[in-house]
Amino acid sequence: MTSIGGAGTSGMVDWNLAVATATRLVRPGPEVSRDEAREVVAELRRHAKASEEHVRAYTRMIPEGVEPHDTPVLVVDRAGWIRANVAGFRELLTPLLGKMQDRRAGTPGSAVLGAVGGKVTGVELGMLLSFLASRILGQYETFAPATRELPAGGGGGRLLLVAPNIVHVERELDVAPHDFRLWVCLHEETHRTQFTAVPWLRDHLQGEIQSFLTATDVDPGTVVERLREAAQTLAGGRPEGEEGEPSPSLVELVQTPEQREILGRLTAVMSLLEGHADYVMDGVGPQVVPSGAEIREKFQQRRARGASRLDLALRKLLGLDAKLRQYRDGERFVRAVVDQVGMDGFNRVWTSPNTLPTKSEIAAPADWIARVHRKADS
Repeated sequence: MTSIGGAGTSGMVDWNLAVATATRLVRPGPEVSRDEAREVVAELRRHAKASEEHVRAYTRMIPEGVEPHDTPVLVVDRAGWIRANVAGFRELLTPLLGKMQDRRAGTPGSAVLGAVGGKVTGVELGMLLSFLASRILGQYETFAPATRELPAGGGGGRLLLVAPNIVHVERELDVAPHDFRLWVCLHEETHRTQFTAVPWLRDHLQGEIQSFLTATDVDPGTVVERLREAAQTLAGGRPEGEEGEPSPSLVELVQTPEQREILGRLTAVMSLLEGHADYVMDGVGPQVVPSGAEIREKFQQRRARGASRLDLALRKLLGLDAKLRQYRDGERFVRAVVDQVGMDGFNRVWTSPNTLPTKSEIAAPADWIARVHRKADS
């Protein structure tokens, strides 16, 4: 087993155990022959390259003649996605876990409790990742450090395409495999273009997330307890509280007033990024994906209904319902702004952190236009 960035068993989470648990529990992918698997990987790589040209031409985010820093495109299996995301979680959560460890230090039996608790939390995190690893089609992985197995670009970042999940969904939806694979690549390549064309975006997002985590004022057992509830849901436990209400999401349980403010900004930028990717995918799609309208309709239905009661409970607990709203609200924002001021006018959104929409402006695009365009043009 590959060690995740050094001493994987130290601290409040046994990261290596999280990887081992997730890879052991994750569902097997769809049955494909070795030749079929090679063909899928090769086609996804071709589509990723083609998508780069389509997205750049449509978004006009990268001026002609300018070549942004390159980031790799990696076609991975479910275990590869797990390893990349554990590394990313570790990178982002280090400040919070260090703070929690300091708070625990000095209490009776803290060393023993830390060792045992780290393993318990590693298992629970692994259970959650095993659930998510069979659902993610692609991801622009922004923060995880590079490894020999999973390289990253010079400015950080890599695009992951999860081949078995793409094959599973295209079969489930009964859509043309060639079209669906290109359709997915268009969405994910838009995320790659966002981060490679806007050099300050990665650092801005990382700063906001670190500020959110640093502002956490939480008993060390609270986050672990939320992980335990999620893991119990996976094991078949009842996801509702005593009154029959769904458990709060992990994010909702660690908010201070300062965090709520930061979370509002993060929600706005994530809505922008996801909505922009959907808008671009739909804009480019008709030119290059013949069955794009059919794919979109079937995929939207799949998104909305979830797979099961268990899936719906976990989506609530992990805050994934909020992500579905981000796709919808963000796409409406982008469409309204482009309709009013054109693509180049919309691209002013990438000028600086100050030109990103606020959470309220995502719901009221005219307010963003008034603030950014009229102020700039006056």
